[in-house]
Amino acid sequence: MSNNDYDTGISSEVFTVKSNVRLIDIFNLILEKKANAVLNLFNKLHDDGIINKGSSIVIIGTYFTGIAIAKYLSFDNFKDMTIVDIYPHLEGLINSKLGNPIIAEMENEENLFKEKFKNIKCSSDLDLIKNADAVIDTTGLGGINESQSEAIFTKVFLIEDPIAEENDALLKDKNNIYNRANMVNSYNKYVLKTKGLNTKTSGTMTLAIDVLRQSMNSILDRDGVLYCASEMTFYEEIIFKEKDLKKFFKLIESPVLKVSTIHPFDCDGIIDEFIDKIFSEILVRW
Repeated sequence: MSNNDYDTGISSEVFTVKSNVRLIDIFNLILEKKANAVLNLFNKLHDDGIINKGSSIVIIGTYFTGIAIAKYLSFDNFKDMTIVDIYPHLEGLINSKLGNPIIAEMENEENLFKEKFKNIKCSSDLDLIKNADAVIDTTGLGGINESQSEAIFTKVFLIEDPIAEENDALLKDKNNIYNRANMVNSYNKYVLKTKGLNTKTSGTMTLAIDVLRQSMNSILDRDGVLYCASEMTFYEEIIFKEKDLKKFFKLIESPVLKVSTIHPFDCDGIIDEFIDKIFSEILVRW
């Protein structure tokens, strides 16, 4: 660890260690797992001749999985994607770093948005979900209902399971994705499942918050640590109530953890350990 990684705290004997990891980094590392699972599925479907790079793909729900899937598919040259969402302002997520493919980090961002992501369209028209070649439902709990699902006729249907470890009876009873999927008219149905931290849901925000919570618990167990803190707020209120994406983007650029300790150490490695426990897979239940 270099001297630039920490400062002295309340005295010369106490140090403040700041993570280099930002919240946007945690989001994108989690989203990479989800989006790569979907990308691998779609490439297999392409190889099997079920869809092609020009097939129409409709993604229901922008936040956050939807935008990442759209960007990963676009980066891999799938050419016709539409995200359907009831919140038009979330179109602003396209020209942001959120959900950008990790492999594309070194590319010029302006070129990335103009050339790679220009084929991502946004709409509030739910009728678009009815006849696309592939439909991806990321709306989770409280998303599209069974009647809307019944109107979908598609070659490929993928739905994200909002429940991670199925450790909450009320949430498990509330989860209706399999009923919704059963109503969809498609021969190829799949479920995106993400878990690994014993969280209640598989939402990217839920997983990111738990990465920080479990990282802080681990850090507090270390000898010499006085305390640690994470500068968090309720981001969903900023996104959906205030509808202030600029404020959200600014806040998630800050270091996620600060630690007061008499023995400086690399807290980023601890954060990485918990991110590594998260995994996404594609399930076939039909």
